[in-house]
Amino acid sequence: MIVRIFSDGQYRLPDEARERLDELDTASHRAIDADDEQAYRAAFDALIAYVRSTGERLGDDELEGSDFMFPPADTSLEEARAEFTGEGLIPE
Repeated sequence: MIVRIFSDGQYRLPDEARERLDELDTASHRAIDADDEQAYRAAFDALIAYVRSTGERLGDDELEGSDFMFPPADTSLEEARAEFTGEGLIPE
């Protein structure tokens, strides 16, 4: 699967990574709903770190359709409220 982190690039992740991405997305979404800045920061940072550590970054000249698109790593809780709508960034 291909994941794009805006302002960072695209990463190719194995399909098995989907379950962990779902968990981290859910944790981020719950923290946003609870207006818990600390929990949001921990969960969203973990999500971005997981993509970067598990995925293979595609070259800037490689452009593929993204399965999931995440906002930049420095997205604030307030900004995330606008991005994480409904079920979160990863639809079920």
